[in-house]
Amino acid sequence: MALTSVKSNKMRSLLTMLGIIIGIAAVIAIETVGNSMTGSVMDSMSGMGASNISVTVTQKSSSSISGTSQGVRLRRFMDSQPSDSDLITQDMMDDFMATFPTQVDHIELSQQVGDGTIAKYGEPTTTIKTSVSGANTATLENLGADSQILYGRWLDDEKDAGRRVACVSEKFVEQAVGGTAQEAIGKAVTLTINKNLYTFYIQGVYKYTEEDYSSMFGGSDDDSIQTNFYIPLDVAKSIVGAGAGYQSITVVANGGSVNVTTFVDTVGDFFASYYTRNDSWTASASSLASLLDSMSEMMSTISLGISAIAALSLLVGGIGVMNIMMVSVTERTREIGTRKALGAPASAIRMQFITESVILCLIGGAIGIVLGLGLGAALSKAVGYTARPSLAAIVIAVGFSMAIGVFFGYYPANKAAKLDPIEALRYE
Repeated sequence: MALTSVKSNKMRSLLTMLGIIIGIAAVIAIETVGNSMTGSVMDSMSGMGASNISVTVTQKSSSSISGTSQGVRLRRFMDSQPSDSDLITQDMMDDFMATFPTQVDHIELSQQVGDGTIAKYGEPTTTIKTSVSGANTATLENLGADSQILYGRWLDDEKDAGRRVACVSEKFVEQAVGGTAQEAIGKAVTLTINKNLYTFYIQGVYKYTEEDYSSMFGGSDDDSIQTNFYIPLDVAKSIVGAGAGYQSITVVANGGSVNVTTFVDTVGDFFASYYTRNDSWTASASSLASLLDSMSEMMSTISLGISAIAALSLLVGGIGVMNIMMVSVTERTREIGTRKALGAPASAIRMQFITESVILCLIGGAIGIVLGLGLGAALSKAVGYTARPSLAAIVIAVGFSMAIGVFFGYYPANKAAKLDPIEALRYE
């Protein structure tokens, strides 16, 4: 009987469900887009190294130098860069590896040199740029499958120390050398770096992945694509005039046996212990895993807040359901009186109208779910992410629809159940 009543007033039923439809569709669409953005960012950042812990030499805060002389305090604020004696040394790293042999996989070291320029192969008037940096063997060997060595070999910390050799990409060979990647091994290339000329011999050619570099450097045409030009670490330091130490290193934890989120504090405390007597500088550690957790929590909070605002329309929709059900009770007063005169108990009358209210909300919820999934998928695609619908949001939406139906349908249903059959039959 409840379903028959819904069918007999199709337009009124649709308008009643509209608030429910809009509310649920909005919540599911927002959750889908939020999950898509969060998931894509997390996947991207995880691929950058979720086990990586960055250790950086930083200035001490004002509170950490309380009790020192005014002159030392003033000097700290005047120092913008740590001196060679303030940097992380090889001895510190050796002690660290000896202290945590099972927790640490390797340490990655690098030294940025800057952009190098060279004439394009076959077009001497066109200039090609490449990002020159020094890197240790551990860094190169762990670049990932997308940057695997194809010909030659990676740089070796001991064998290639002080040598003007380099590892370049397939794209760089195409841009500046010519011929095949295999033929490029042993060839000399001369780069202009900071207005000085430097000649290097190609020792290895690594795989080029167009998606990574085009998105990283923003270039779309062939000449604007800028790949990495790797040289020995000590050679890079000599070019920029850097000392033997490092202001920043990357500790790669053994992800299979170490909780990176908690291990980062241990790493920070270890290196900070070398700076207890340093008035200006200390060492701190941070991890991508901690950042991922923070970002996930932040984005979830934002998504929840927006969903809560969207859910207000469900409240409006529920009030609309109650209003229509009150109208329905008034219109069907004589029907209710007849049923009660024939012996229908108050519970049956009450259940009829509650069921009708729940059906309205469930149908509206179903339409809202379909609409929300479609809208969420379209919006996710529009911003360049893969749609990731939230199963929890769908389950909550269905449950909420039923709850709204019962809650806002009870008062009209109870009013109908309490009608006096004599008065109801007299109703005009």
